[in-house]
Amino acid sequence: MGYFLQVVIDAVSLGSLFALVSLSIGLIFGIMRLINFAQGDFVTIGAYSLLAPAAGAAPVLFLGALPWPLMIVLVLAVVVVLALVTERVAFRPLRNAEPATLLVSSFAVSYFLQNLVIVLYTSRPKALSLGTEISTVVDIFGLRIASIQLLTIVVTITLLVAISAFLRFTPLGLQMRASAENFRMARLLGVRANRVIAGAFAIAGFLGGVVALLLTAQTGVIDVRAGATLAVFGFFATVIGGMGSLVGAALGGFLVGAVSAVLQTILPADVRPFRDAVVFAAVIVVLLVRPRGIIASKSKERV
Repeated sequence: MGYFLQVVIDAVSLGSLFALVSLSIGLIFGIMRLINFAQGDFVTIGAYSLLAPAAGAAPVLFLGALPWPLMIVLVLAVVVVLALVTERVAFRPLRNAEPATLLVSSFAVSYFLQNLVIVLYTSRPKALSLGTEISTVVDIFGLRIASIQLLTIVVTITLLVAISAFLRFTPLGLQMRASAENFRMARLLGVRANRVIAGAFAIAGFLGGVVALLLTAQTGVIDVRAGATLAVFGFFATVIGGMGSLVGAALGGFLVGAVSAVLQTILPADVRPFRDAVVFAAVIVVLLVRPRGIIASKSKERV
């Protein structure tokens, strides 16, 4: 039983990260019909902002050297500003373009940010510890759980509840929901497109910053490719959950994380390197059964 519970904790912890990334992707897609693959690079830059640019040198702390509260606020601010600048420069001028054009722009932004990180920090992974407190192990009824896993689960649940409340009870949240249902009609009724889309990108940036901090605390390593990998899994999770459905996106993230964690446990050692291939095969099976995802979106209009 203890072994089973440990697997469950691992699955929920990994699924929490995927849920936050897929929720970010699903939020942008729901309003703009844009698959923002640069979301993973928001995570990457949030993580690298902890270090000072020092290509070819040993890692030097930048924001990571500040006290915890200030560090968290500044990392989140960096990623939110980056997301807003990206929306203003790369996506707003193309808002009325075809979906394929927006997708190309998304890839272009992603590759630009990846290469910017490589220029500033090189492509080599960098080790970074955010403190020994979060790496401690907690004993709960005989089950030893890493503190960072509990923190990840608690933070994710809190953010999901907060975002749900924001979308249901605030004017901007209601406008986002209306825009996701039918953007053209929402604009005719007075919804300001720039404000709603900028708000969606700000939330996506905020979630990207949270994922950057949690991922760095879990792994102790900052890698230029880590964010891109998360974006791919987040995209698949969004597809499984249902494109345009925020509930489906979060659910898909938990499912993909759970499947990955379980496969890492049950697969033979010589097969584990192919775990991701098995996960993607499972995605194909789900889509064959439910092509529109677990929770189909009701939205019909594109910006």
